[in-house]
Amino acid sequence: MSPFCESVPSTFVNLCQYGPPIIDGAIITIEVAFLSLLLSVMLGLLGASAKLSSNLILKGIATTYTTLIRGVPDLVLMMLIFFGGQMAMNNLSDWLYDTYEWEIFFNINEFFAGVVTIGFIFGAYMAETFRGAFQAVENGQIEAGKAYGMTPWQIFIRIMFPQMMRHALPGIGNNWLVLLKTTALVSVIGLSDMVRLASEASKAVHEPFMFFIPVAMAYLVLTSLSEWMLNKLERKYSAGIHRGAT
Repeated sequence: MSPFCESVPSTFVNLCQYGPPIIDGAIITIEVAFLSLLLSVMLGLLGASAKLSSNLILKGIATTYTTLIRGVPDLVLMMLIFFGGQMAMNNLSDWLYDTYEWEIFFNINEFFAGVVTIGFIFGAYMAETFRGAFQAVENGQIEAGKAYGMTPWQIFIRIMFPQMMRHALPGIGNNWLVLLKTTALVSVIGLSDMVRLASEASKAVHEPFMFFIPVAMAYLVLTSLSEWMLNKLERKYSAGIHRGAT
């Protein structure tokens, strides 16, 4: 025990002792959340583009992706990707050794598995959000951009993207808030996030409220800051739009 923890009131000694690792776990939670968000947005844009495409193969793949992901519990997918993926990598290592005598071992990191799983799950929800937002952009404005001689990239950046974001931000915000809370699931695959560390600390000293209440407050702070930022973004992308306009 550190000298500082010895000087605090006895009621908070355990919190002082286990608090720093939990703070480190909170940083991991934030990293998982933001990297998962980045991956989900990329997959969402690809999925929405595929679902709006005239290519039946791309549309079928995207539809199958969104249907399956939204129908399977997040925890089941987490376990499948981490444990099932590791078994698949082990089988691949065995095959490479038996066939080519290559001694290669693939290890699926808990952090990587958590980011990929959460990003993969919410990519399906983001795809539906972006699909609806793209469809909300008036086709006449796109035609006007073509008439002015804009390239497809210029039309996307100057016309489609700003208006699409105005329609998509409420859905993106909801998905982000749910994604942020879903990061607690990474504790089941062994990643030392703040939920797992708080659970271990509470089991060690038999004081669950002392550790889980601060964790709950940390999530509340993160979601509150997120809502504040999302409100600022919505005002930015709604500039010049009268209230009640679509």
